[in-house]
Amino acid sequence: MAQWTSAVGAAQLARLLNSQQERPAGPGTRRPPAYRALADGIRLLVLEGRIPVAARLPAERELALSLTVSRTTVAAAYEALRSEGFLESRRGAGSWTAVPAGNPLPARGLEPLPPETLGSMIDLGCAALPAPEPWLTRAVQGALEELPPYAHTHGDYPAGLPALRSMIAERYTARGIPTMPEQIMVTTGAMGAIDAICHLFAGRGERIAVESPSYANILQLMREAGARLVPVAMAEGLTGWDMDRWRQVLRDAAPRIAYVVADFHNPTGALADEDQRRRLVDAARSAGTVLIADETMSELWLDPDVRMPKPVCSFDRAGSTVITVGSASKAFWAGMRIGWVRAAPDVIRSLVAARAYADLGTPVLEQLAVNWLFGTGGWEQAVEVRREQARENRDALVAAVRRELPGWEFEVPRGGLTLWVRTGGLSGSRLAEAGERVGVRVPSGPRFGVDGAFEGYVRLPFTVGGAVAEEAAVRLAAAARIVEEGGAGAGEAPRTFVA
Repeated sequence: MAQWTSAVGAAQLARLLNSQQERPAGPGTRRPPAYRALADGIRLLVLEGRIPVAARLPAERELALSLTVSRTTVAAAYEALRSEGFLESRRGAGSWTAVPAGNPLPARGLEPLPPETLGSMIDLGCAALPAPEPWLTRAVQGALEELPPYAHTHGDYPAGLPALRSMIAERYTARGIPTMPEQIMVTTGAMGAIDAICHLFAGRGERIAVESPSYANILQLMREAGARLVPVAMAEGLTGWDMDRWRQVLRDAAPRIAYVVADFHNPTGALADEDQRRRLVDAARSAGTVLIADETMSELWLDPDVRMPKPVCSFDRAGSTVITVGSASKAFWAGMRIGWVRAAPDVIRSLVAARAYADLGTPVLEQLAVNWLFGTGGWEQAVEVRREQARENRDALVAAVRRELPGWEFEVPRGGLTLWVRTGGLSGSRLAEAGERVGVRVPSGPRFGVDGAFEGYVRLPFTVGGAVAEEAAVRLAAAARIVEEGGAGAGEAPRTFVA
């Protein structure tokens, strides 16, 4: 019986391998043999989760043709991977990816580090800040006071607590977008909201247009749902969307869904202007595409003179094109797993009906806590604390990276939680691997793209400040030196640091 659970085609593997940029060899630098370079490339793809464990690799002859190398080179690379524990084979069943005994399984998203590793590793993988106190404690205390009447019920509210639905609707109305409670569904975080929307509108094989780059965990969620992702390149810098490309993709590919982050885009930090928002909604309506607008970063402007554009849904007067997703996770705390959907009432009814086969509802206590924050003014005060913390972290990280890595390029976003950095020609995948060994965890650019794009980038979140930001930059510079010197091989011992 074959041990593989999925398969990677020769053309797909060739695209992923070709995306791995190599820094030009300097004088006296020895290039590795072709088979070694190929083995290292496949190993990196496995370690990053861009090729799943237990994925069947192409036959030697197929891959050799796609890469225009000899079959002997591919055979030698496969043999090297087998000897290192990254490949298993069986006659008649082929070869499939593996990880050596004792290695953790690679994650395909951006999951937080386990707490026990935080003493020795600086985590730049997860764009989330600690809770803004005392507001979390006060919100939970307020929720406990409101809990007794709900404790006498079954506790399942598939559409969300009526009080919170009404409060969210009022907040949209105050922003100039008249909204009824029937247009709101409370979800378990923004991820839960987008997962429900994708299952309702896009079955397996459906096209979903996504910004390129885009949020890695959402991309993986859509892949796992069987979607066919259609990337649309962002405009240069922080200027938002390239509308000519969006119009072309929506017209030619006719995707069932499009997913966008208009407010301090993750990972680039771009802010789409009102004209771009209006034109994208018009183009989606003409194409019959449902537009998911992710507003999870919309309240995280960091510079006081930022003027926020109108929400994307304000340009959808008929209410049939845009579905808005919001969340408490980024603006308040990731541990507060409360999200919401704003859509037409019939869409909300369909989402609620489908929820009976998913999670039935969102925890009541957390809903009451968010409702307390919204109703008392605590939300605005807590978010202001969050903005100040993120602003200080951003400025510290920017200064440290510019000092330690002057060849890296980026534009400083005016909001959000992430810095999108071009790494001066270094491979983001190799930087991520080297970073793990010198005590800093950083996600590589290809996690935020489709089919290996953005190998020359990393994402740095504003989650650390002060001396920790400075140390993170020092460790990133150490990782960069390892990659420049060609020392990101499998056999090197990790360096240890005391945080």
